[in-house]
Amino acid sequence: MTGDLELTARGEATRQRIVAAATAEFAAHGIAGARVERIVAEARTNKAQLYGYFGGKDQLFDAIFAASLHRITDVVPIDGDDLADWAVRLYDEYLVRPDLIRLATWYRLERRPAGHLTEHTEQLEPVKLDAVAAAQAAGRVVAGDPHDVMALVIAMSMAWSPVSNVYAATADEDESVHDRRRDLLRRTVTAAVTPGD
Repeated sequence: MTGDLELTARGEATRQRIVAAATAEFAAHGIAGARVERIVAEARTNKAQLYGYFGGKDQLFDAIFAASLHRITDVVPIDGDDLADWAVRLYDEYLVRPDLIRLATWYRLERRPAGHLTEHTEQLEPVKLDAVAAAQAAGRVVAGDPHDVMALVIAMSMAWSPVSNVYAATADEDESVHDRRRDLLRRTVTAAVTPGD
């Protein structure tokens, strides 16, 4: 019995090393540019184990991308009554995990160049959309399609993200610079989503 537990623990450790290596590889090179050889070398495993766990490179990317979406939702839950704070928390998450936003960008570039980011948006975003709709119904958030309001706030939170066309912030920058951006982001999101008179 102890031997089975050790095998299971080693197998899970290998799986986690594959996930970590693949996350870095896909974030850096995208789906087409990622190389299974580099992933297995970094994970200290072999192709057979990778294929055994995930089926192939595309399925591995799908698993990692889905986990990244769930991480953002779990780590940065939406507050429909304070979308400005949500935007600031997203900004901070992009500083901590720039790989997550890069994965979403590769997915957009290589898989879904138009429309919703994923075909399962309705399943992944109901909590966010419900929060926005509830705040709208209470008169605290500007009227409009809840998805459009959510998209606007997310886009504003990404102004300095790793995929910005203007400036990509890093966690290494002085905290006063981040505080200045957080303040600007908070004020502009508040102005954008607060209903007018």
